[in-house]
Amino acid sequence: MTTHSETRPKGWNEIKTNDSWAIFKIVGEFVNGFEKMSQIGPCVSIFGSARTKPEDPYYELAVDVSRKIAENGYGVITGGGPGIMEAGNKGAHLAGGTSVGLNIELPFEQHDNPYIDSDKSLDFDYFFVRKVMFVKYSQGFVVMPGGFGTLDELFEAITLIQTHKIQKFPIILVGKDFWGGLLDWVKTILLDKFGNISAKDIDLIHLVDTPDEVIEVLNNFYEKYELSPNF
Repeated sequence: MTTHSETRPKGWNEIKTNDSWAIFKIVGEFVNGFEKMSQIGPCVSIFGSARTKPEDPYYELAVDVSRKIAENGYGVITGGGPGIMEAGNKGAHLAGGTSVGLNIELPFEQHDNPYIDSDKSLDFDYFFVRKVMFVKYSQGFVVMPGGFGTLDELFEAITLIQTHKIQKFPIILVGKDFWGGLLDWVKTILLDKFGNISAKDIDLIHLVDTPDEVIEVLNNFYEKYELSPNF
């Protein structure tokens, strides 16, 4: 008689053992991230494509946005890599502000950019641990043009705020030409046609074009709410 365990794929028990030991590595990433990020102070995260080149207008816009954010007393957090992430750290660096990079090991695209403060560069193996750091310690999300990763961060933040899993904070889309079509789809399809969201969910999102508009949204919000970790 063949037992259930004998029908499992070869190596199954080794996989389970590896999964169990991975818990310690995951916990280690959380502990290291919490200890370092809790000492940094109020920050705003800037998201966008790793593929954006320095000559791209959105790269320069991200530099200007992050410089303005730093000049207004916030630190800047990015994913630590090239493109818009580099631009975000560069702007903070040029303004003499706090410049944080949450890097992730990837087989392509990702490498540390040179504008992160030397004591504020954190490395992660796990996307979900890294995303917790963004969500917990950011006082706002500034979302520049990007791809799937940028959309992932954007919609996860909206979902967590919508479901009251975290405190509300400003979510600012920069670039009306880039984001306008997506926001129109959200309003006309998700809201009006199918009713899959409520009207107040749209209020979570701000669509702007300039650094001054970004700062206006942030400052208006924090005239009413305290600066603190989001959960």
